[in-house]
Amino acid sequence: MKTYKYITILLAICTSMVFVQCSDDDDNIIDVATCDDGIMNGEEEGVDCGGPDCDPCTEALDFSGTYSQEDQMGRPGINTVFGSDGMKDAFNTTIPSEMGAQFQADFEAKLLALNPNYTTNALGLDATTFTTVLANDVLWVAQTGPTAYGSLTGRTLSDDVIDTSLTLIFGGPDGTDNNNDPEDEPLLTSDGVPANDANFSSSFPYVTSPF
Repeated sequence: MKTYKYITILLAICTSMVFVQCSDDDDNIIDVATCDDGIMNGEEEGVDCGGPDCDPCTEALDFSGTYSQEDQMGRPGINTVFGSDGMKDAFNTTIPSEMGAQFQADFEAKLLALNPNYTTNALGLDATTFTTVLANDVLWVAQTGPTAYGSLTGRTLSDDVIDTSLTLIFGGPDGTDNNNDPEDEPLLTSDGVPANDANFSSSFPYVTSPF
C-alpha cells in the first residue's frame, strides 16, 4: 500500500513511496520521491504524476524480473533440528508443495535417530505422518476451533513453540514421557524458558517492544 503525506510549507509538496524492482541479488531499493508540478523527482524522475496540481503519484509497482526464494520459516526450528548440514539451504529454497517428497524420509530418519523409541506423539501421529507434516513447512489454519501450535493448527504469540516441538518429538503418546511408562525417565520436553520477559502489546502488531 502506498503511503502519501501532504505537507504545506509555502508550496504544496506531496510525497509518495516508490518501490523499485528488486534485482537478482536482492538489492531492494526504496526511494522516497517528491512530486513537484506533477513530475516525480528522484529515482523515477520524469514520471507524470497528475499535472500541475500535484495529485497523488500513482506509479504502479513493477514485479518484473527474476526472483528467488531464500528462506522458509513456517515453523520455527524445524530446519535447525531436522535438516542435515547438506540439506538446510535446499530446504529453505524449496517451495512447500515439493517439500514433503524431498525431505520427509530424511526427517523421519532424523526423528528416529533423536528418539529411537518413538511410537506416536500426543497428537497420535506416527513417525511417518508426523515427519510428513513437519517436512511440509507451512502453518495450517484452524477453520473451526481455536488456533494453537500444539495442535498444529496455526500459532498464537503466546504459544511456546519450542516446548511444543520437544514434547511432540520426545513426550510419547501422552506428552509426558517416552513410552507412556511411569518408570521411564522423561526425555527432553522443555527448554526451561516458560514465558516472555515482557507482556505482549494490546495493539497491532501485538509483539513486545524491544528492550
